[in-house]
Amino acid sequence: MTGLVLLVGSISFNARAPPLRHASATTGAYALCVRHALPRASSAPSPLEELQARFELFSEGKRAGGFKQGVAEAIAGKFDRDAVAAEVQTLAASAPLVLFTWEASPSCKKALKLLAIARATPKIVRLDDPWDEGNKKRAALGRLTGKSSVPSIWIGGKYIGGCEDGPSPEAPGLVPMAFAGTLLPALEAAGALQQKPSLSSS
Repeated sequence: MTGLVLLVGSISFNARAPPLRHASATTGAYALCVRHALPRASSAPSPLEELQARFELFSEGKRAGGFKQGVAEAIAGKFDRDAVAAEVQTLAASAPLVLFTWEASPSCKKALKLLAIARATPKIVRLDDPWDEGNKKRAALGRLTGKSSVPSIWIGGKYIGGCEDGPSPEAPGLVPMAFAGTLLPALEAAGALQQKPSLSSS
């Protein structure tokens, strides 16, 4: 508060200055001094506190699922983990074929192209529209599947990995499943394949 007292004192003794000429500058300086002199509102964290909170989230996520999971959780910030995980699982089971994607992701575009060739029609859940909600879902997906990258592909409510790889033999990814001959049967069993048009007899 010392700066505030000195400024008020300088204003009171500056009687010779024309009040109209210096009014705006004096008012601005006074407001600036008051802003820095008053204590910060407890509800608004400082930049340092925000950085510390993000680092704690990163450390916790890294312990749970490695570096990428730590990054995903630091970006997402604090959220209701159980509620978002339940929402993600509901979305994953909401259609025979579900892809969690970023629109500009090359891997997502490749996966969609391969599925189109296979005559599969996916439900798209974008994690970049809006980002603040998508980042939370991405962090939850990482916890659920062991892989926070996109696309996150689900067939019949079951996670099968990303486009070119996956976290386990049970979820090897789209391309490995195609080469192994297990992709089309899985899509067909889930009801994700388009029916071929029937040829009517004349």
